[in-house]
Amino acid sequence: MNQPLASSGWILLTTIILVVALVPFDPHLSQWAQGLPQEIIGFNRAITDFGTFAWMIYTSATLLLIAFIVRRSSRRDTVRQRARTARRLGAYFLLTIGTASVLVHGLKLLIGRARPELFAEYGAYSLTPFTGSGAFESFPSGHSTAAGAFFGAFAMLTPGLRPLFLILALLIGVSRVIVGAHYPSDVAAGLLLGLWTAMMVAFLFARRDWLFRLDAGGWPAPKTARSRLK
Repeated sequence: MNQPLASSGWILLTTIILVVALVPFDPHLSQWAQGLPQEIIGFNRAITDFGTFAWMIYTSATLLLIAFIVRRSSRRDTVRQRARTARRLGAYFLLTIGTASVLVHGLKLLIGRARPELFAEYGAYSLTPFTGSGAFESFPSGHSTAAGAFFGAFAMLTPGLRPLFLILALLIGVSRVIVGAHYPSDVAAGLLLGLWTAMMVAFLFARRDWLFRLDAGGWPAPKTARSRLK
């Protein structure tokens, strides 16, 4: 089995285990989180919208466009090389976040889980596919998927800081439970979907020798700053 398929299998297995483990506790954990002190809830309301796809996509697309213009207009080789690297960075983030957005919104529509705000009426396990209503798009969490993809991309590019980026992604995910927008299993699935997307796009880039290279074990490893300019 090749490395992308193997890693996909492990991430899928981890997702299933986490979701199955959390589902029985979803209503209790959700209600407990929403009952936390207002200071904690207020802090989480302030940070939760960091995990939106829109600003991530626009920022990545802007970086890609600026780098493209600089590379085409500059005559200095050093500037052109740096612009090429910036263009590939923009492309990596844009493709990762864009792909994660398409996947999670498709799953939301297909699964149709009622959000915690509808708990009294529908319970924690109601599935109503293809409603087209945001109230029935709880699983997976979109914000968590965006955070997983965004910070997952940074984690793939800077292995030494992976614990920090994973903690930041988890912080956004947990905030979705505290503000009452999602159940814990929604968050677990979203975070892992985003991380999986970042890893799969890194594999694709490594095969083209863009930003990453395949190491001896077949995993995408970030290229050094010098080799990125080549």
